[in-house]
Amino acid sequence: MSHLNPNQHFDVESWRDRQIAQRTKDALAARDAAFAEKHADTPLRELALYLARCARTLRHSHHRYLVDGPNGTQRLTIALDGTTNAMPVRMRDVRISEHGNWRHLHWGALYSAYGKSPYFDYIADDLHSIIGGEQTSLLEFNTALQNLIIDFLDLPIEIETKPITPEIAAEATDLRSLIGGKKPDTLPITDVPYYQVWASRHGFQPGLSILDLLMNTGRESIYTLQKMLP
Repeated sequence: MSHLNPNQHFDVESWRDRQIAQRTKDALAARDAAFAEKHADTPLRELALYLARCARTLRHSHHRYLVDGPNGTQRLTIALDGTTNAMPVRMRDVRISEHGNWRHLHWGALYSAYGKSPYFDYIADDLHSIIGGEQTSLLEFNTALQNLIIDFLDLPIEIETKPITPEIAAEATDLRSLIGGKKPDTLPITDVPYYQVWASRHGFQPGLSILDLLMNTGRESIYTLQKMLP
């Protein structure tokens, strides 16, 4: 005899997302367990050398942003070419790596998170062209996203890039250390609740990418942004 409630709607997409998430978690746990068993007697020095070799082979680090999906917040990472990670390095010289097929994974995650949001269709095509684009530097990628946001919100802003001279540095306000999630508590903004498509499942999630705001509130995002400023 079936125990299913005939009046209860079965959410196929949510079930699929949970299955994928659980299978991924199980696969990673199994891989970790197999590695631990294989190297149980391996000296720590040899393990450290092994990890160093892997890092040199992969030669990448990541740039991150947060989105909100059916299973909660998710941190998406843009792979960077490790050859440009040495400090100091000019921002324009930070190169994007295609390691890990991150462009495909990012778009899949964004579609899963915001495919049902009110304004996804208004921004999806332009966003997909950037996520799946052929930018070679992180500056190009971020500039394309900034232009998309500015155009979508119809803001009277023009982006100008130029070398930072001592004169410019003396007059400018440097906010670079406040972004990227390293110092979230020092951002000079106030969290303002707004509509989020997944809020009914796990509540309002603050501190997400501006893409979350755009997908959920469209051009009204500008009013929320104004409330966030001190």
